[in-house]
Amino acid sequence: MISITDLDFHFGSRTLYDKANLHIKPKDKIGLIGLNGRGKSTLLRILVGEYKPDGGSISMSKDVSLGFLNQDLLSYDSHEPILVVAMQAFGEALEIQKKIDEVLLEFETNYTDDLVEKLADLQERFEALGGYTMQARTEEILEGLGFTTEELQRPLKLFSGGWRMRVMLAKILLQQPSLLLLDEPTNHLDLPSIKWIENYLAGYEGAVIIVSHDREFLDRTTNTTVEVTGGKLVPYAGNYSFYLEEKEERNAIQKGAFENQQAQIRQAERFIERFKAKASKAKQAQSRVKALDKLERIEDVAADDAKVNIKFNFTVTPGRHILRMEHVGKKYGEKLIFRDTHVHIERGDKIALIGANGKGKSTLMRLVAGTEAPTSGNHQLGHNVIMSFYAQHQLESLRIENEILQEMVEAGSKRTEMELRTVLGSFLFTGDEVYKKIKVLSGGEKSRVALAKTLISEANFLLLDEPTNHLDMQSVNILIQALDQYQGTYIVISHDRFFVENVANKIWYIEDYQLKEYPGTYAEYEQWQEDREKNAKKAGLPSPSAPKPLPKTEPVKTTSGPSSSKQKKELEEVEARIGTLEKELAQYEAQLADPATYNNTAQLKDATIKFEQVKKELAQLNDRWEMLAEM
Repeated sequence: MISITDLDFHFGSRTLYDKANLHIKPKDKIGLIGLNGRGKSTLLRILVGEYKPDGGSISMSKDVSLGFLNQDLLSYDSHEPILVVAMQAFGEALEIQKKIDEVLLEFETNYTDDLVEKLADLQERFEALGGYTMQARTEEILEGLGFTTEELQRPLKLFSGGWRMRVMLAKILLQQPSLLLLDEPTNHLDLPSIKWIENYLAGYEGAVIIVSHDREFLDRTTNTTVEVTGGKLVPYAGNYSFYLEEKEERNAIQKGAFENQQAQIRQAERFIERFKAKASKAKQAQSRVKALDKLERIEDVAADDAKVNIKFNFTVTPGRHILRMEHVGKKYGEKLIFRDTHVHIERGDKIALIGANGKGKSTLMRLVAGTEAPTSGNHQLGHNVIMSFYAQHQLESLRIENEILQEMVEAGSKRTEMELRTVLGSFLFTGDEVYKKIKVLSGGEKSRVALAKTLISEANFLLLDEPTNHLDMQSVNILIQALDQYQGTYIVISHDRFFVENVANKIWYIEDYQLKEYPGTYAEYEQWQEDREKNAKKAGLPSPSAPKPLPKTEPVKTTSGPSSSKQKKELEEVEARIGTLEKELAQYEAQLADPATYNNTAQLKDATIKFEQVKKELAQLNDRWEMLAEM
């Protein structure tokens, strides 16, 4: 499908690719991995033609189509509803729909055989492009990515950057390109949406290349791993876990070969040094020199796994109870977030707060931190508890004119420069890199600085809201090691399942507007949730995680006057009519999807006109129903 041959690419004096090669087959699911700055995102931009290679070639089949999800799409803005924006994926079908509408309008004053034939051709093409199902497919994908049915009609511009990215992802998935290029697709997804897209990609017919730092996501979505290293593209015939095992074996072989060669080189050098001055051996010594010059040197194995050793300083030891919150309620206006919920945190708890976006995770963290007051209930911090709160907005509080080391000094931990350098070294800032100004750092580098500042504080209670955002796999591994060495108490919010599994001994989740706790690891929690869902399904009960109706705190006031009776009767009539029309619409959709319909011009015309009439009446009745229901 696509062949990359002897690819060369440079950024200024830096070489990203040097004679790199890769062949992408039609159904490959590739995880593209490597340290930050090695050129993963650059390769995707080369494939779509945004960057031109300095050498080599990229050959593609003529029928290859590309869909590229990247962070630049965050800036896209529109007043259109998100359903309309996502449906732009069906560009040709939408154009044909306009033409069909024009023909149907012309039918009212000018009915001819030529016009009927034109309509038949348009409808046949419309059906072939999936026009009759495009709205249903769009709604399915948007809702799979976390949007509610009501939100589908809200303008794109009213959503935050992360939610806009989901709309862009939906649009690309609907285009069904032969090669999907996904650059950090899980950055703006919560756990339910991540699982949904994993299932979607499992059945995707085309090829996929994924750049991601979420190793669990890569394990579940890829069957090939390509590492960007040393300017080359090195393939492994399996997912990320396979890659780790295979690379360890390859490294062991390379290490052995390197050490054997080094022993041979040392032996040859000793021979040369010993006999180069002796006439009888000079010729042999010179021969060894030439052999060494021609020798193709084997590289030593580069150690990519940084080891962390951070000494945490606690000036005081907290009591057994870190925090208690009782009967907590929280509302924003009429929007309920929590009701009568309880929070108990004991010293040594390692808690992960997980779940879908919009459930109140960040609100809960602010309530715990005391930066936001509950609507009801009380908040009691334990004895000698010193708290530190890390969230993404902490990156904005970094002083951009400061150098990294200076920023750490001003954090006020009273550590020596050598101690701070050691901590920064653990977070991959070595040598003169500590003198880089904050303003020139990437998002991931700023995250590492902010995390380092949080960890060197004397806090014995940490709140970490999405600490793995913008971190590569090596940096996530560093954070895992640091938290493993941390002797205090912490709560983390994260959608990275590998990270959560390795740092938490308790799982918090929000259900039915209350905080619930599972006393175990994430893997145990996930199995428990699966069992709950299966048992509920067997018993014919609703999903345990589905929101339950709120208990009524006072009787519902009703009126029995003439106007309410009339309104109730109309509502029932509208509901009945909607049910009838939906059945009719389904029948006409099935008729228009049947190729046999297109052999009978009269039948085709009749079905098309009635389909459009029913669709229009149904839309009007749905609007009327919403108005009546809210009165």
